[in-house]
Amino acid sequence: MTFKLLANTPMGLERVVASEIESLGYETTLENGRVFFEGDSEAIIRTNLMMRTADRIRIIIGDFEAKTFDELFEQTKALPWSDILGPGAEFPVTGRSHKSTLYSVPDVQRIVKKAVVEHLRNEFSIKGRLPESGPRYKIDVSIHKDRALLTIDTSGPALHRRGYRTGQGEAPIKETLAASMLKLANYDGTKPLIDPFAGSGTIVIEAAMIALNIAPGSNRTFDAEKWDIIPQEKWHRVRMELEDAALYDKEVEIYASDIDEHMIQIARDNAMEVGLDGNIHFEVMDVHDLSIREKAVQMVTNPPYGERIGEAKAVEDMYRTIGKLMKSNPTLSVYVMTSNKEFEHIVGKKATKRRKLFNGYIETTFFQYWGKRAED
Repeated sequence: MTFKLLANTPMGLERVVASEIESLGYETTLENGRVFFEGDSEAIIRTNLMMRTADRIRIIIGDFEAKTFDELFEQTKALPWSDILGPGAEFPVTGRSHKSTLYSVPDVQRIVKKAVVEHLRNEFSIKGRLPESGPRYKIDVSIHKDRALLTIDTSGPALHRRGYRTGQGEAPIKETLAASMLKLANYDGTKPLIDPFAGSGTIVIEAAMIALNIAPGSNRTFDAEKWDIIPQEKWHRVRMELEDAALYDKEVEIYASDIDEHMIQIARDNAMEVGLDGNIHFEVMDVHDLSIREKAVQMVTNPPYGERIGEAKAVEDMYRTIGKLMKSNPTLSVYVMTSNKEFEHIVGKKATKRRKLFNGYIETTFFQYWGKRAED
């Protein structure tokens, strides 16, 4: 069976996600926050297990215009739900509506639920209530300008939930955003990497997983693993193939430091959870004490933004230190995400490239400084 699929993406990272899907052999088309592609059940397995940057993978089951609840009900009921959902399926319905005639989201959810119930009752000859005691198939209805897009979520918990985060700080970045930063930095594990504001270790752990070719979904399960339409054997086969492809013995140079001893312990614990504590050098250190002795080092980091009262001067001093490190190390490449619009002015250098990214609801800029090519 060939499925129409979509990967949900953070705003501004559609091309990053599309490139990752294309590297798996699928053609893509892009929309705001969405990347569309087609594939069979193996595509569902591989994208869930292997995608580092997408939020979740959904099956598109319907895409139609609906201006009345009758239209929404009848067209939803006519969709091939029973091709995917079994008679005992649990199917919660989430929804949203924007710039559409059908603006009441609770009513939209109720109508879609009712239509799916009617379809399954008819297809499986069920009288009365559906048991909903089986595997979960989360249905989502999104209506935008009267166009209804109905999808079934294959992932379950969002893909940033890798399963290794045992602890975190006050404002951790999502694993998918950390991986996207590394992708934008073209990080592949061949150069030393440092994060002097490591926090709970998300960036360095994601870097180690990239460098060692470890599938980001290898430490967790997915809703679609319990579905009848995808044999368990397929999941097992792909998981084993990805496990065999991991390069656990590869030598990498990844350095994580933070001024907070407690955060470094959390970062160590998180790395240990995924078996990478031996691949990352953790150290309690103030960024002002950082020295770089090697050439062609990559710094990928999410430093404090200085948005709290009284923090601004201390944060600006940290940024100036990064500027000094770039000046004294011409081959150092720096990739910094911050909401501070004055970052270039503070470090005294214009970025090679800038990109708008959202860290949760905070609008940030990803400043990219490409170091000079190291001479052999």
